[in-house]
Amino acid sequence: MAGTLNKVMLIGNLGDDVKMHYFEGGGCVGRFPIATSETYISKQTNERITNTEWHNIVVRNKGAEICEKYLSKGDKVYIEGRLKTRKWTDDKGNDRYSTEIQCNDFTFLSTKKDSENNASNAAPAAPKSAVNPQTSNEPITEDNDDLPF
Repeated sequence: MAGTLNKVMLIGNLGDDVKMHYFEGGGCVGRFPIATSETYISKQTNERITNTEWHNIVVRNKGAEICEKYLSKGDKVYIEGRLKTRKWTDDKGNDRYSTEIQCNDFTFLSTKKDSENNASNAAPAAPKSAVNPQTSNEPITEDNDDLPF
């Protein structure tokens, strides 16, 4: 395979509001963290364990302004971009590194307000097995064929 690939796709929740930085030329940068989690059951203790990974997202110009306007802490978002590692020297002269996701595409999946409204207004749904999709009064007949579906 010729060439290389640097692509990241994440679905997670914002850990903080979007922080904006504006430049003299009219450009801007928005930064925010998102959290992704994986959950599994420990075989030794039979308890549920959740590991959370934090990702620093950087979005530029018009995309940053849209994120600032519509996203807030707790919102779920899909992020697509590439990894970029920055190096700088701290106050004590030590080299420091930071890995970020340079976002080039995003989709808002839910907002915190939507999640809160759905949780408070949700009524218990009928189980799928209790719903009868048949609207006519014809009896249900079973065909005993060899089809697996």
